[in-house]
Amino acid sequence: MKLVSDWKRVLQRAWSIRLMLIAGALSGLEFALPYLDGYVDIPPRLFAALSGLTVAAAFVARLVAQKDVSDGK
Repeated sequence: MKLVSDWKRVLQRAWSIRLMLIAGALSGLEFALPYLDGYVDIPPRLFAALSGLTVAAAFVARLVAQKDVSDGK
C-alpha cells in the first residue's frame, strides 16, 4: 500500500474524508442515544439513516474529481 504524495492535503480538503467523519459522529450519536432517553426526543433510526446517507455520499465524493485535492499534481 502506498499513500498519495500529498496525503496531508487530502485529509484537510477531501469531501470523502469529511463525510466519513460525519458518518462516524452520527454512528457514535446513535450508540449514545439510549443513554440520552428522556433528554433528547429523536427517532432512534434517524441516526442510522443519516449515517448511511453520508457514507453513500462519501463513496460518490471519493470517485468525483475535486479541484482542491489532487494526486501530487
